[in-house]
Amino acid sequence: MTLSLPIEPAANELLNRSPVALLTAMLLDQQVSMEWAFQGPYTIARRMGRDDLDAHEIAAYDPERFAAVLSDKPAVHRYPGSMAKRVQALCQFLVERYDGDGGAVWRGVASGDELLGRLNELPGYGKQKAQIFVALLGKRFGVQPPGWRAAAGSYGDDDSHRSVADVVDDDSLTKVRNFKKELKAAAKAKG
Repeated sequence: MTLSLPIEPAANELLNRSPVALLTAMLLDQQVSMEWAFQGPYTIARRMGRDDLDAHEIAAYDPERFAAVLSDKPAVHRYPGSMAKRVQALCQFLVERYDGDGGAVWRGVASGDELLGRLNELPGYGKQKAQIFVALLGKRFGVQPPGWRAAAGSYGDDDSHRSVADVVDDDSLTKVRNFKKELKAAAKAKG
C-alpha cells in the first residue's frame, strides 16, 4: 500500500519514503487543495536543494529564510509565513521528542489510542487532523495497531470518501471533494 495522489510522481515518491514529508503534508492540508498541500514537502525540499526533508535541518533553519522558502512563487501555502512557523515547530518537536525521526511517531505503538495520542501532541495537529492521519497510516501504509479504526473515527471506515486517506484514483478524489463540499454546505446552512 502506498499513497498515490494526482501530484508530481516525485512528490508521491517522497511522501511514501519520508515520514517527515508525510507529516508536513498533513500539516499543510488546510485552506489549500489537498493536492497543493501534499505537493508542498517536495517543493520545500527542492527549494532547499534536498531530496528529502530533514527535521534537524528545518528546525535549525533561520526562520526568515525558511519563510522565504515557503513564500517563493508559487507559494507553498496560502499563508506561507504562518505555515513556515508551523512546519518549523513540528520539526523542532520531532527533533526534541523523536530525534528527528518522523516514523518514530507511529513505529511500535501498542494501540490506535496511543497512536492518536502521539499525533495529537504534534504542533499543528488537532483531533480531526490526527484522526485523518491515523486513517491515512492504516489505509495507505499498513500501520494498523489494534483499535486504529476506532481511533480514526469515521475516517477509518471502510469504503468511505472523507479524506486523503481514501484517495486512490481520480474517482475517489472526486468523491472526497464532494463529501467536503457537502460538509461545508451543511455548516453554512447551520450558520
